Formats: sequence, C-alpha cells, structure tokens
Amino acid sequence: MAKVLCVLYDDPIEGYPSEYARDGLPVLTKYPDGQTHPTPNAIDFTPGHLLGSVSGELGLRRYLEGLGHELVVTSDKEGPDSEFERHLADAEVVISQPFWPAYLTAERIAKAANLKLAVTAGIGSDHVDLDAAIEHGVTVAEVTYSNSISVAEHVVMMILSLVRNYLPSHEWARNGGWNIADCVQRSYDLEGMNVGTVAAGRIGLAVLRRLAPFDVRLHYTDRHRLPSEIEQELGLTFHPSAQEMAPDCDVVTINAPLHPQTQGLFDDKLLSSMRRGAYLINTARGLIVDRDAVVRALESGQLAGYAGDVWYPQPAPADHPWRTMPHHGMTPHISGSTLSAQARYAAGSREILECYFAGAPIRDEYLIVDGGKLAGAGAHSYST
Repeated sequence: MAKVLCVLYDDPIEGYPSEYARDGLPVLTKYPDGQTHPTPNAIDFTPGHLLGSVSGELGLRRYLEGLGHELVVTSDKEGPDSEFERHLADAEVVISQPFWPAYLTAERIAKAANLKLAVTAGIGSDHVDLDAAIEHGVTVAEVTYSNSISVAEHVVMMILSLVRNYLPSHEWARNGGWNIADCVQRSYDLEGMNVGTVAAGRIGLAVLRRLAPFDVRLHYTDRHRLPSEIEQELGLTFHPSAQEMAPDCDVVTINAPLHPQTQGLFDDKLLSSMRRGAYLINTARGLIVDRDAVVRALESGQLAGYAGDVWYPQPAPADHPWRTMPHHGMTPHISGSTLSAQARYAAGSREILECYFAGAPIRDEYLIVDGGKLAGAGAHSYST
C-alpha cells in the first residue's frame, strides 16, 4: 500500500473550529468556461469547513485508510529533520498547497525513490521542480480552476483597497480617530484609470470581467491572445509584452505562472518605466517581482502602492522587508484558500487520487507533468 504525505498549514491559534460564520456554501457545479467542478465518487467532509489545515486533512483520511493506504499529515516542512523530509524517502504521493508549499526541489525528488505523484491542492505547481519531475517520471497534477475565482475576487479587493486608501483609513477608525484628511490624502477613484493584467488566463480574464463595470480602460498581455470577440466585449487593448503594457497603466495586476520567462520580470527597469504613482498587485508568485526593487519603488514614490499575498519563501520570515515597506497591502498567501475554494480543491485532490489508485486517466486539465513531459494545463502554462 502507498504512503501519502500531505503538507498543510497549521490549525488556527485558538484550535480547530467547532462552528463557522455561515452554515453552508452556494451550490455551484461549473466554472465560467463550462468546466465542471471536481467530481470525486464521494467526499468525507462538509463543504464550508476548514479543510486546508492539519486537522482538516483535506477530508482524505477515511478514504485513504479505507483503501489500506497510510496518510501522514504535517505542517513541519523545513529542514533535514522536518516531518516532511523524514517521510519523503518512502512516500509514493505528496500533496501540498501553494499557501504552505512543500518545496519539491530536484535534490528532494532525487532522494524520493518511491515518489510517483505530486498533487497541488489548489493551482500553481511551481513549488515542484518540473524539470526534475520530468526526468524522474513523476506525475504532477493540480486542481486547475478550483480557486481561480477566489483569487480574482482578492485581486479586485486589493486594487480598490490601495486606490481608495482603505487600510490606513480603517486603522484610523479602529484607533478611535476621525482623521478625514489623513484618510483621503492618498485616496482616488478607480473610474477612468488604465488597468492591465500580466496574463489573461482563468484568473486574469476573471479579473478583467470583474473590473469592466468600474468604467476603467482594460489592457492585457499574454502568451496566448484572447479571441477577438472577448477583446471587443470587454474593450481590451492587447500588448505583446509586459514591458510594452506597463507604461500605459495606472494599475497592473500579475496573474501569470512562475516559469523562467516570468521570474524577476518586475525589476528596477520595468518598475521605473511605469507611470509615477502606479499600483502593482501580485497574487501570482513572489519571485515574479524583484523583492528589493519593489521596496525601492515604494520608498521613492514611483509606486503608490503594492499589494499581494505571495512571498518567497513561504511562509515569509519575520524580517521580510515587505512586512514593513510603506503603502503596502500584503496578506499571507490566502487569496485562493477561502472556505469556498477549499471545498473545491479538497474534492479535486480526492478526484485525482481516485484516478491514480484506480489506474484511470487523470483529467487533462489537472495535469502539469505526465509521461516524462509537460502535459495538459502544464503544457499551456509552463515552460521547462
């Protein structure tokens, strides 16, 4: 039987919840493009419960142990003496989330002689060395689209929070103040601004659709140009590259996967080409921007604000400069881990495992690496 090693984030400080703010979730069956939500044969959890933390176990224990498999769930993932490192040597399946990634480096994959399947509970598999997975014949799969809308909503929230100076204004209210001038001295309307997305896949396109009613001018760049009817519907301006789009925008949101062509994309040069006082939103991956260049741009006023929930490494150390830089709206990596999203990516993780253990094909849209090459969604989004 197989050992399944699952790395999840810690439970809440006050303990695993016994009750929730709401009694359930809306019943949805399809994503905006018509792709169906995950369709496992069964689930052993209540949708709307906390599934992404250690005690939630993605709702997988009863299923896996019922088949005779061993499930190890831990949040301890750093260093040679971590639970993750100790169990990796004989694990056949590793499950991890982008929010608390278990980094499957080339060195770790080389030591994991039994590893056959790496599952991302969520979307974004860059914490797996895809070249090494290809070399060692490891299948990499993720629950594509499971939290795309969750992230898109987070992007819109962060754009409005920065442009309207919401977070400092909220702090004045919390602290007993009524300092209107302090609140509004950095507050603007989004209406009429030029907003662009780097990548217009599932998340980027969902952001564009949600911003259109704000009467903004929409721009995008992507490796794959959108159909002309979508460009016309949303009034989109296409740019061949981020370098060509950024100078035309007041707000730029990054919604691209991390691969060699996007790593370090927003450096001093690109940031300096943007309009003074532009806003940058990054819910994609921390390494797509130069960490210190962002700090410098905020301190100089070149950027009016930076918000996102992706860092490197994750979790970010306490002294990470993004925690204390001016005019930021950073959060821990939470945009794709709402309770709504967790129900989908937990169900999708089970669907992938059901296919794997039954020897059945995994959905093509879930595949990143398969058969020694990029496959499915991976072939569309990643480069080796």
